[in-house]
Amino acid sequence: MGLPQMSLDDASNRICVGRIAGAHGVQGLIKVNSYTEEPMDVAAYGPVTDEDGERMFELEAKRMAKTLVLVRIKGVMDRNAAEALQGTRLYVSRDVLPLPADDEFYWEDLVGLAAETVDGKSLGSVLSVQEFGAGEMLEIGKRSGGTTLVPFTRDIVPQVDLQAGKLVIDPPPGLLEPVTKDDPEHRSKNKEGVQ
Repeated sequence: MGLPQMSLDDASNRICVGRIAGAHGVQGLIKVNSYTEEPMDVAAYGPVTDEDGERMFELEAKRMAKTLVLVRIKGVMDRNAAEALQGTRLYVSRDVLPLPADDEFYWEDLVGLAAETVDGKSLGSVLSVQEFGAGEMLEIGKRSGGTTLVPFTRDIVPQVDLQAGKLVIDPPPGLLEPVTKDDPEHRSKNKEGVQ
């Protein structure tokens, strides 16, 4: 559906194309969780930078390892150097990426959109798009304070309207409601000693 957002002043000009997942082997190969439509393209748009824009990396995509791309980063020649980069998000300028089609968008374009339910109830706004490995999640800042995570799937988020500045959430029962003491599931957990 798109690419993750970033939290820089120039966020509108940079797009996150991947995140370093860790080291592979002892010779400095790095596993990258690619956010590009074609995973091997994580290295196709020229040098990348870290989130702060302070470090620049030259990537060479080698091959796929299950769902991750194995890359060589110029100057990273051993496992220790590769492990030190784990968790680093990789960014490129929006200008080098293809323009999204009319029904597509980059994840960062979702940040700031108003979130509402299918019946028009306002939930707050999108603070970020998170990727934990099991699917993307929208972090919604609630008007009442706090945040909630919503799975970013077509079933749960059937409409994204960038022009109108909003997205629509069709939550399954229980997704947005907090668990209360009257909830049967909460009572059964307490009977088992789970607080």
